[in-house]
Amino acid sequence: MRIAQLANFVGAASGGMRTAVAELGQGYVDAGVERLLVVPGPADSVRETPLGPVATVRAPRVGGGYRLIVEPWRLVDTLERFAPTSIEWNDKLTLLPVAWWARRAGVRTVCLSHENLTDMFALRSGKPTTAKVSIGLVNRLVVRSFDTLVVTSRYAQDEFRALADAADCPLERVPLGVDLATFRPAPGGTDARGTDDGVLRLVHVGRLSREKSPHLAVATAVELHRRGIPVRLDVYGEGPHLGELQAIAEGAPVTFHGFVGGRDELCARVAAADVALSVCPGETFGLAVLEALACGTPVVTADRGGARELVDARCGAWGAPEPGALADAVLRLAARPARLRRTGARARAEEFPWSATVQRMLAVHAGERLEVPVPA
Repeated sequence: MRIAQLANFVGAASGGMRTAVAELGQGYVDAGVERLLVVPGPADSVRETPLGPVATVRAPRVGGGYRLIVEPWRLVDTLERFAPTSIEWNDKLTLLPVAWWARRAGVRTVCLSHENLTDMFALRSGKPTTAKVSIGLVNRLVVRSFDTLVVTSRYAQDEFRALADAADCPLERVPLGVDLATFRPAPGGTDARGTDDGVLRLVHVGRLSREKSPHLAVATAVELHRRGIPVRLDVYGEGPHLGELQAIAEGAPVTFHGFVGGRDELCARVAAADVALSVCPGETFGLAVLEALACGTPVVTADRGGARELVDARCGAWGAPEPGALADAVLRLAARPARLRRTGARARAEEFPWSATVQRMLAVHAGERLEVPVPA
């Protein structure tokens, strides 16, 4: 099998997608697959790596640290030389002409959808109905362009189910995974923090951009502070709305640390928290949720969206996506015995190894229909 992964992004904003592409690529190579990775960059180039060739296609900057391939036909020569048996997309829109070329060439096409366009636009714009018609047209085009559409959660599946059925496009659910070796509980487990000072330590990890709902996480900490709860929120990440978040947090014990580069360092900081806030109601999966759980840190999330599917009664709590309900969820979770919270969190994360994701994706690339159940 020869798989080409098309990753039409470059930038700090795409951390979760970068992680997924890298972990899948490693898994494919470990399984004996020949793999090509295609990414945008400042100039055309090809370099060899232990995980196969990486082809860079010249692409302009489009803001936010991104580059985007806007001339999809520039990929065709590269793909023809590699001669893949299957191509994997992580971008549903800009590279659609390559899917049409692949269909004519008899190459299998698999689209791994990372976002719910309707809800993402609503969160970003604050206008939940403005683009529903146009997004519906885009999604109709997507299901007619690929051999298989892969989503990561039931929530993401719902956006496509009727359209995929009408187009006779197989729709498969493949949850992502977590690096259980890197993200792990701190040595000493529940005693790692030392003396308990009575402060409820919260953590939020993610891009500081409206579609990720960091405003809601900060407002939840502010609500707990307003109630007189000794609390501290540490926020890790960068993004365009830092100033807005600082204004929301004014006077409350919220610290913005910016981007933390090393995964080991980030793991240590998340593992030291009592509760992780991952409260976006429009998240299609939630790698940050799994990473927190793998660190033994229970999670509070919104009562809707893909992240909610990862959080069960053993490892977290949930509430309506508004500060009061989420603050109540934090207090319910914090009232449970710490050791049970942490062991439950780690046990839940262990149900999502990357090896299971890779196995299911390889079956999709082989043209098989998935019947093996995924974690509930």
